[in-house]
Amino acid sequence: MLRKTMNGVRFLILLLFLAGMLFCSRSTRAAEYRPLPLAPRGGLSADWLIYDAPRNSLILYLPDYHSPAQAYYQWITIRPGRPLSITFAARKDLSLFLDNRLVFTARSPASYTVDVARLLPPAQRVGPHLLCVWQPEIPPNLASFTNAVVTAATQPGKKVTPLLAQPRPRGHQGQNVFLCFLLLIGLLYGGIRAAYQPGFARIYQFEGLWSKQANDQDFLTKPTITWLNLLLVLAFALSFALLLVAIHTNIQTIVILRRLFDVPESAIVLRVLLYAGLVAGFVLGKYLFLELMGYIFDVTFLVMVQYREFVRTILFMGLFLPVVMLLYLGLNQTLPETVLWVSNGVVSLMLVGTVLRIARTLHRRSSLLNLHLFSYLCATEVIPLVILLKLIVFTY
Repeated sequence: MLRKTMNGVRFLILLLFLAGMLFCSRSTRAAEYRPLPLAPRGGLSADWLIYDAPRNSLILYLPDYHSPAQAYYQWITIRPGRPLSITFAARKDLSLFLDNRLVFTARSPASYTVDVARLLPPAQRVGPHLLCVWQPEIPPNLASFTNAVVTAATQPGKKVTPLLAQPRPRGHQGQNVFLCFLLLIGLLYGGIRAAYQPGFARIYQFEGLWSKQANDQDFLTKPTITWLNLLLVLAFALSFALLLVAIHTNIQTIVILRRLFDVPESAIVLRVLLYAGLVAGFVLGKYLFLELMGYIFDVTFLVMVQYREFVRTILFMGLFLPVVMLLYLGLNQTLPETVLWVSNGVVSLMLVGTVLRIARTLHRRSSLLNLHLFSYLCATEVIPLVILLKLIVFTY
């Protein structure tokens, strides 16, 4: 009898334990994604929330305090009969969730305008909702998320139907700034050509690009750090920076770059100057990298020739970048995807052509069939090429 009583007590304790676990589970589930005590807004604001796993709640995201996340939340309020349009720049596979339900996925890199109210069933198009922006692998570009402003005039009595996920032309509205920089680049190239005509012609000659002329070898023996080369590197850096800011707008989402240089997307002039400084620093600083790798691989006799060939080829290829900017200014509003493809093609040709040209020049002096030299070429040219293609071209 006592044994049956003890078994009954144990069974009762087990039931109480299971009931407690179930209650805790439901309480935890009910506490998920609890917002901050902020009043929901009708549109988007600059304040975003992130998920805090230890506290199982949403907390305010502070860029200088919290590490970048892949998902960001914000409470919005949808009013009856009123659209809630937002605009944003998205990479491929960027997704929007409303109340933890997937409602939109970007199929291609572009700028989009979305009516959030249209993404919900008709019965739910009212009241507060939790908006989530999620981007795989990298953080989304939160700075591009703004409230869309409707400027089109409508006729009285005509019903306005907002467009859903309508791609817009890529790029900024600062075409005047781009045009001024393009004129500055043109004047810079013109002034350099007038002041250093023999050296300018020695670099920008099409017939001698793949030839074996004597002046080809003469260039590789001349000093590299000259006023001519420095000015041409400056013009190339401005051209490349202008192309990155105008067409490859999502490059600022690179975590390292955003951590080191937090430049607002609207500051176009500052971003062009920043990217120009980074490009010029990369071109000039590559010599130190080649010296280090040449010492490691014991091929220091090839470093100067390799760097001179790199400078000459990159400057020659950079002459086509202003042409792409002219194409952008003329056709971006009507053919944005075509402009993007042309830009990617020119940048890829510039980077790959530079590596091929360097490999050809080094092969003349020492056969690259030697595994040691081939490994050196991969370490100094091929691996940086893959990284640059990934950051600039294959981002889209």
